[in-house]
Order: sequence, then structure tokens, then C-alpha cells
Amino acid sequence: MGGALLLLVSGGSLVGGNLLLNHYSDQITHDGGLGDAAAAGATIDGPINLLLVGIDERVNKEEMGARADSIIVAHVPASHDALYLMSIPRDTRVGIPASKGTGYNGGTDKINAAFQFGYQNGGGRDGGLKLLAETVSGLAGGSLKFNGAAIVNFDGFSGLVNALDGVDMCVDEKVTSIHTGWNTKTNVEGVPYNFNADGIPTSLKPNMRPMVYEVGCRHFAAWEALDYVRQRDKLANNDGDYGRQRHQQQFIKAMAKKATSAGVISNPIKVNNVLGQVGKAVSFYNNNVSLADWIFTLKGVNPEQMITLRTNNGQFSTEVINGQSFEVLDQTAKDLLKAYSNDAVGPFIASHPEMIANDAATPATAPSTK
Repeated sequence: MGGALLLLVSGGSLVGGNLLLNHYSDQITHDGGLGDAAAAGATIDGPINLLLVGIDERVNKEEMGARADSIIVAHVPASHDALYLMSIPRDTRVGIPASKGTGYNGGTDKINAAFQFGYQNGGGRDGGLKLLAETVSGLAGGSLKFNGAAIVNFDGFSGLVNALDGVDMCVDEKVTSIHTGWNTKTNVEGVPYNFNADGIPTSLKPNMRPMVYEVGCRHFAAWEALDYVRQRDKLANNDGDYGRQRHQQQFIKAMAKKATSAGVISNPIKVNNVLGQVGKAVSFYNNNVSLADWIFTLKGVNPEQMITLRTNNGQFSTEVINGQSFEVLDQTAKDLLKAYSNDAVGPFIASHPEMIANDAATPATAPSTK
């Protein structure tokens, strides 16, 4: 999300210059949001860590709160020539620090609840991001600091992907949508499944045909891409949230590739349309570093150098405590977060090539240790 955003704005700035960049900077960038997890000093000359958060937020219903459904930690080495994406499972059991301003006293819970506890009682997005960033930092013993962060409501990406005329991805497992389908008699669109009280899909509704994404490479319209990356219940490999994590990473890379393609960055009108949608879809917390500096620093990273990673080797590591099911990070995942802290991700992944995920475009290969 954030990596694609910065690559996109970088491409746009090459076409539109400073006037275009300055016009959209105020819409895109925000102050604060990282709390004690913020990297010291307003500089990104060295290694860079970004926290990317996809949230489920009820529009005009702040009292319902918001949870982090997608949590990705991105790392750019000091050489500024690669981008690593690691997802944190939303059900990961973590210690969450106190958030006195929102009335949360701290405790142990699923990591996606951290955003909610910081968001409640007036904390809003800034408070939610702050508490989540401090929680993720705690997974590395507090040593993991962030140079920036991005909050995305995936529904907001619809206009952005429309402006890009869709994206291209390779479906790696059959995916059946629980959100989108059609009545076989009337052809009216609707939700195809019944759900139980926990939100788990049960039986197919009468006369309903769900949208199905078959294995193979294809072009995705905006509505298809957003529907595809939301799914975790009806995946052929039964990999649930790990499958959804992988598909969201693939989507980020596909979007970055499309945004930096010649058909977009060479067309000033399209660039303007795309940048206008970025401000609606993404809130980027820049940690007091100007957007121009971010773009200049990351201009050497292209989508082919975005490396998607598998947490827990893409397999469930579940513990049931007091009747509640949690995911637990394995030691390799914890060690990877520490590698983020000391800019050793490249060598770490070179020694753990099994962590590299399918990028939905080309076969994955181990990155260089140089």
C-alpha cells in the first residue's frame, strides 16, 4: 500500500513536476501517528521501515470503531534498491501497551484489536495507528522503529484502481467470493452466502451463484481486485488469512507495476486522475519528512524489486487460550522483525528462501545478499 503509493507519486512527479506534487502533498501526508515507535530524526537517508495498515472502518459511524484487517511491515535497505513486505496475521497474540488517552489500560489480545483500542473514545485514526505501531514494535522488543506509515481503507482503492484501468495478477488458488454473487434467475447482484453470528459463511443462498476466481493469469477490474483481496473463507488451499495476506501483497505489487507503467506515467491527464484518487484512498504519515524527500529517496526502487514474504511459512500456528483462538509468530518470523531493526533483511531472506512468496506475476527468486 504505502510502497505502491510512493512509487506511484514518484512516477507522477516525474511527469507533473513540483506543482503537481505540492498540490497533492497536503491531501496525502499527515503528521504524528507513530508515538514511541517513530524513528528518531526527520531523515530517511539510511534503512527505512514502514507500517502499512488496511482497516475496516464504518463511514460516518465512528462509534463502531475500526480494526486493522491487514498489517504489513515494509523494509527498504540503506541501499534504497529493494522493498520487502511482511504481513502480520491479524489474529496474532500480542501484548498491547496502554493508551491512556482512549481509556485502554493495556493487556494481551489479537493484534488487530490494537488499532481499535487506540481509535476508540476520540483517538481516531491517529490514535489507532500510534497504538498499533507501538504494538508491532514490541514484537521486536521495542527495537523496531518506523520512518513512516500508511492507513488504507481497501474500499477506497476502488477509485484508484479504476483510474489505473485495473491491474494484472495471476490467481494462485481457486477463490470463491463470500461477498459478491448473482441471482441465477434475476441476474441481480447480491451476497451469495448465509452467515452465522460470528460472521462465518455457512450455506449458499437459494438461486445464488458466487463470483469465482479460477487459477490463471488475468486482468482484474477494480471491483474484482478489491473483492479478490478481501477473501479468506473460501480459498481452495484452506490457507485462510495467510492466503489473503499473500493476495494483498500481490495486489500491492501489481498496483505499483501498473502505476509506474509507461501508459500511466507518460500520460499527464491519467497521472492527475490517479494522484487525485491516492489522496482519497491513503493517509500517509511521513514522520516529518517531506513527500519530495520520500520520492527522491525511493526513486531507485521499482516494482520488480518488491519482495513479498510469507510469515510462519504461510501455515497456521494456532493456540487456543481460554476458548479463544490466536495465531503465534514462529521464531523465524520474530527473527525477521529483528532483522528489520538492524537492516539485515536481505542476508536473512537469502538464508531463508522458503519465506519468499509467489508474487502473482513471475516465479519468486532469492534476493541478492549484496
